[in-house]
Amino acid sequence: MKARQVAPGVWEIPREGEMRVPGRVFATEKLIETAARDKALEQVVNVAHLPGIVVASMAMPDIHWGYGFPIGGVAATDVHDGGVISPGGVGFDICCGVRLLASDLTVDDFLAGREAIMDALSRSIPRGTGEGAIAHGGILEEVLKRGARAAVEAGYGTEEDLELCEENGTSEGAEPGAVSDLAKERGRRQLGSLGAGNHFLEVQAVDRVADPDAAAGFGLAEGMVTVMIHCGSRGLGHQVCTDQLRVMEKVMARYGIRVPDRQLACVPVESEEGRRYLGALNAAANFAWANRHVLADATRRAFAEGLGRREVNMPLVYDVAHNLAKLERHVVDGRERLLCVHRKGATRAFGPGHPDLPERIRRFGQPVLIPGSMGTASWVLTGVEDNPAFGSAAHGAGRVMSRKQALRTRQGREVRAELEISGIAVRPQSTKLLSEEAPYAYKDVDEVVEACELAGLARPVARLRPLGVVKG
Repeated sequence: MKARQVAPGVWEIPREGEMRVPGRVFATEKLIETAARDKALEQVVNVAHLPGIVVASMAMPDIHWGYGFPIGGVAATDVHDGGVISPGGVGFDICCGVRLLASDLTVDDFLAGREAIMDALSRSIPRGTGEGAIAHGGILEEVLKRGARAAVEAGYGTEEDLELCEENGTSEGAEPGAVSDLAKERGRRQLGSLGAGNHFLEVQAVDRVADPDAAAGFGLAEGMVTVMIHCGSRGLGHQVCTDQLRVMEKVMARYGIRVPDRQLACVPVESEEGRRYLGALNAAANFAWANRHVLADATRRAFAEGLGRREVNMPLVYDVAHNLAKLERHVVDGRERLLCVHRKGATRAFGPGHPDLPERIRRFGQPVLIPGSMGTASWVLTGVEDNPAFGSAAHGAGRVMSRKQALRTRQGREVRAELEISGIAVRPQSTKLLSEEAPYAYKDVDEVVEACELAGLARPVARLRPLGVVKG
């Protein structure tokens, strides 16, 4: 699949055959070559066939092969002009995202209590496939309706946290009744759990500030200890996606829809099935918002325990999702349109002054949280004006190696030893599976960030280096 460079950091795949729009990838030369090797560009082309898609089928610098859409894929469809919604454009881990906590702790403070803090986190953060911190389903229905707000009312976290969550921690339009009993059963005992795979909780330090004004506005300073939490909607979200794919595969023909890959099953946004998927999607998103909220509460308690304090000051920097489809208004061809914006492995990156941003950080733009791989840096960026991808940016480093390949490359105990030699305390659920998420399995996050800035997607604010990691 041949892509040609059309601007700094921007590559285009020309429209041909039944493609409705061109493909567009935001990347450096090295990153576009990596994407071509794992056939992710073919998926960019496939997405360009979706009914109602506008402007281009887009991909972020961390693009790699996914289910239907590439991970890092962004596509917007015109709701009132036959635009479709596709579960493959969201993924199975609905509303997977990242939450970043700041603190008043220095690196020396953390190192002085490192073992106690990491042990407390290991005890307090459920991970793997088991139960969450709330080992009952009593608040599940309220969580599906109201997201993180329901968690606050149940005694987890604070009201102030909600202001600095995307959508204030609640996806509007949720319909718990559209979520199957099986999905609810899978999620009932998993609220407040990290899960497995690439999910993690990482203690970090701000090791470089690239934009002092924005960093101060976000509450970040060089030398500060931070905590990054990456997880989503667990088994509930996975089941919602599975259920809805089955529905759409059956009814697509009724709407006269043909797609080049069955994993792109879709229906019109305005159809009965489309509205029902949006209702279930938003309910699953609410589970994810609440899940990260409960985990942040557990994190604060664990730090206090490890430091021997009653409490610690760990304010929220931001919480942002990177697996969602949202109805948003954007200007296309000179007029404002209602679009269904799919972001799969891509985060919102709204620029300064955007009305959907919290007032206290609005003038700086939206925090964009880009985790690297275990053992490498992560980044905080900020949204910029005139973003060319419907206000979107990368969501992470992006894989260059499958989990099976990574497992064959090195044993988990070797990966753990290397991390600990480099000064990173590790608390894994499974040492054997650590190699799945080893640094060599991922792209260079610094290059991904460079590509975001080059293409005008977002601007660097602060770089974070790992001090300790709790792995699912």
